[in-house]
Amino acid sequence: MKKALVFSLVLLGFLLAMPAAAAEEAATTPAGQHWRYISAALVLGIAAFAGAFGQAKAIAAACTSMGRNPGAAGAIRLALILGLAFIESLVLYALLIAILSLP
Repeated sequence: MKKALVFSLVLLGFLLAMPAAAAEEAATTPAGQHWRYISAALVLGIAAFAGAFGQAKAIAAACTSMGRNPGAAGAIRLALILGLAFIESLVLYALLIAILSLP
């Protein structure tokens, strides 16, 4: 059921974007220039979603682990903070790539 809903939403998004893709280029922007902004926003959106999802799963797993074994909380906390820093660095790399791709 979820796959059908996601597929329907993606298909709806493509259908709604078709008139924009078929429209003529504006005279003020060079040809294809606006796609850079759209792709940069898309990359940042996907990176932010994936980073937030990964961080949420990591925090949930760490909380569960600390609840089951309180004696290992220090080691788990250290690994959690290190993992969260790596996840956040990937989102920052996506931001850097998006900024560098813009004129």
